[in-house]
Amino acid sequence: MDRMLYTAMSGAKNSMDQQSIVSNNLSNVSTTGFRAQLQAARSVPVQGEALLATRTSAVTTTPGSDFSQGPVEFTGRTLDVAMQDDAWMAVQADDGTETYTRRGDLQIDADGVLLSVGRPVMGEGGPIAIPQGAQVSIGADGTISAIPEGVGPEALVEVGRIKLVTPEEGALTRGEDGLFRAPPNEEGVPGALPADENAKLVSGALEGSNVSPVDAMVSMIDVARRYDMQMKVLSTADENAQRANGILSIQG
Repeated sequence: MDRMLYTAMSGAKNSMDQQSIVSNNLSNVSTTGFRAQLQAARSVPVQGEALLATRTSAVTTTPGSDFSQGPVEFTGRTLDVAMQDDAWMAVQADDGTETYTRRGDLQIDADGVLLSVGRPVMGEGGPIAIPQGAQVSIGADGTISAIPEGVGPEALVEVGRIKLVTPEEGALTRGEDGLFRAPPNEEGVPGALPADENAKLVSGALEGSNVSPVDAMVSMIDVARRYDMQMKVLSTADENAQRANGILSIQG
């Protein structure tokens, strides 16, 4: 009975955690540059006063993200960029640290700062500033050129270069804000990866989410069914306990 209860209880909790991850992936099917979260489960013995050999819980873990390439769609918009191969774009997080993203639907704020989802895009010397009203173009190596408002193409000037990096496989970890970070240094502060001169991007295009809607829906149905199964086991365990108490009361 004890084994049945703890197995079913931890299994149901694990299914709920997995459902949360699958739901988050499914809600980001149309998010530019999104990387699907992966989920796994491992068994962990119950600690403390309740420690018994029969009490083992299933714990959900997120071992990482799916870094496979998403579909690239050409938009024709000047400020849309899609990173090629394993390249990532550097952006400044809210705490001022350097983080990385594949989301390339860029914007220019009222101060002329180039942004990716409200966060400054990093260049060689920090956030990139664009002249107000300028006509902007972005090269394959991330170089940003601008033609000031009211002048001809002969006034084309380079205003910055997007920092592109190519991290090693598995080097980046996802933060709670959805941005990816390099391994922290000895002080626990996320490090900054060196710029990759060979990294390329495609201007006028966006990379879509690498989440498969069909796979996500199948996973959601599978997790829901496993949750129902665990709850049925709990109900059966409760019925068995009541029958056992009834038999004991008769014998008493």
